[in-house]
Amino acid sequence: MNIQQTSHPVRPGSDELVPSRYALRVGEIDVMVVSDGVISIPAETMATNADPAVRSAWLHERLQPEVMDWALNEVVVSSGGRTILIDSGLGLEAPNFPRTGQLAHRLEVAGIDLASVTDVVLTHMHFDHIGGLLVDGVKDQLRPDLRIHVAAAEAEFWEKPDFSRTAMPGSIPDMIRSAAKRFLTQYGGKLRTFEADYEVAPGVVVTRTGGHTPGHSVVRLASGGDRLTFVGDAVFHHGFEHPDWHNGFEHDPEEAVRVRVRLLRELAATGEPLLATHLSFPSVCRVAVVGGGYRWVPAFWDY
Repeated sequence: MNIQQTSHPVRPGSDELVPSRYALRVGEIDVMVVSDGVISIPAETMATNADPAVRSAWLHERLQPEVMDWALNEVVVSSGGRTILIDSGLGLEAPNFPRTGQLAHRLEVAGIDLASVTDVVLTHMHFDHIGGLLVDGVKDQLRPDLRIHVAAAEAEFWEKPDFSRTAMPGSIPDMIRSAAKRFLTQYGGKLRTFEADYEVAPGVVVTRTGGHTPGHSVVRLASGGDRLTFVGDAVFHHGFEHPDWHNGFEHDPEEAVRVRVRLLRELAATGEPLLATHLSFPSVCRVAVVGGGYRWVPAFWDY
């Protein structure tokens, strides 16, 4: 499977020393992973049903602290004359996460004008996926005919969200609820909902999985013989070895496990690469089967 890396010009004046974008091609489809920064989450939130001793051992073996850094990866896809932004990061929705909210700046540095974006695909409507569109001034830069694609079940859920089965830290549920409400108020007229799947552009198909949220979706790219899947929040670092661990942000933990296992099994069988929101930037990887579980195999960077 031939996933080709491409280069994009860097605008003068960028003083960032750490890479924040990674470009590749899936057949004739251009893909760029863009970092919105990093958030820090208590490790217990990532595995609410795990034995604390087992969870601590897993962290210790990987030299991970009890408060873990999670990447925020967004994706820009170009296909068939359309420029598609998949998720928009956290924006300024959580001031206690000062290392994020970088998407608009990093798109600009990468040479991507917000006015060139024809479509937005939302894997789901948690605040770290819609927040970038809520930053002051962003909406004014977007096209008046912008289409925002989201599963109908997702839009319906956030009209009256249920957090009864989640285990999020502190005030985060209130922040997520508030962000979703403002998003629907500001962008409701631009939503294009779908039931099961929808082809946004040639070879770019968004498919509802459910689990993490009722309308959580993945985005599958296919061109020629190449494939790539952006799995959103269906898979986290620990989800490869422990797909049965419940994440505190999952609204239906049991269904989220079923979705995760199904995706990992499929991607291990096909060998196709995946991207995920919270895997270490740029998150391009493949899935290997190890015993009764799976292993995350990061791709080599191609310079």
